[in-house]
Amino acid sequence: MSMDNSMPSTKVAFFSSKVYDQKVFNSLVQKHAISFTHIESKLDEKTVPLAKGFDTVCVFVNDQLNTQVVEQLASSGVKHIALRCAGYNNVDIATCHTLGIRVSHVPVYSPHAIAEHALALIMTLNRRTHKAYNRVKEGNFDLQGLLGFTLHNKTVGVIGTGHIGSAFVDIVKGFGCKVLAHDPIPNPKMQSQAEYISLQDLFARSDIISLHCPLTSDNTHMINSNTIKQMKKGVMLINTSRGGLIDTSALIKGLKTQQIGYVGLDVYEMESEIFFRDRSCEVIQDDLFQRLSTFHNVLITGHQGFFTQEALNEIAHTTLNNIVSFANQKHANNFL
Repeated sequence: MSMDNSMPSTKVAFFSSKVYDQKVFNSLVQKHAISFTHIESKLDEKTVPLAKGFDTVCVFVNDQLNTQVVEQLASSGVKHIALRCAGYNNVDIATCHTLGIRVSHVPVYSPHAIAEHALALIMTLNRRTHKAYNRVKEGNFDLQGLLGFTLHNKTVGVIGTGHIGSAFVDIVKGFGCKVLAHDPIPNPKMQSQAEYISLQDLFARSDIISLHCPLTSDNTHMINSNTIKQMKKGVMLINTSRGGLIDTSALIKGLKTQQIGYVGLDVYEMESEIFFRDRSCEVIQDDLFQRLSTFHNVLITGHQGFFTQEALNEIAHTTLNNIVSFANQKHANNFL
């Protein structure tokens, strides 16, 4: 592929880089005047000096761009933060604007990938296929302890009906579920598919609750001791959005009292210290995470909901387009 010489050469520090990132991005970058320096470490106050001399930093969900990091990026000459994800709760956007740093993100990338992962958590928790797999591998065909429930006709509460939440609604409707929804801005396309109600009513009426909303200062710890008490006893709670939506201490208490019957998590509020690394030979120091993982009715995956080939390709294409747009000083809808 020939290089696009119409844009100035752009140097990008690519933080939290993984082999799969390098494979998909490097296959696309050749036609652009962009050079990537892949850095395995996440961006935070300790690693921000590594960004010196770069035009753009490319970051992911657990990179920490607080006020101090953004100020150091600005003093290092960085003019653009390219998020390769949709959420931006980990970036001090106000300070970026004040210091003249542009911020772009990937607002949509295969929402079905995350919606399907939420459904996988539901089905695995319900029918205990992960436990059945291990039993059969050991020659144990006893069904005791594997009893599930029929998903058909169950009431599913969906909090957040954007691209991902809407895809999830379509999936559970296909299973014959009744869908309740809550969103500050109801999606007109979903009003014929779901009954929009208050959060309090959704908590009280739902057999399964699935979170599909961004993390903001207003909804941090939306799931807490008070809201858990409002839920049906034995409710199933699914979170594939952001860990900070759930108060983990309250979640553990809800599990111990059996107010919560099942938990499926692809995110965790302190995941930046744990996820996206092989820690199988380490002692994990997070006592809350360790306690949570001991429950037989809790299923945790390591923020893999986005991890499909289609989603990775879309993330790479959109992120590169954002970097090119910034370099060419062109307006793009993906800038915050």
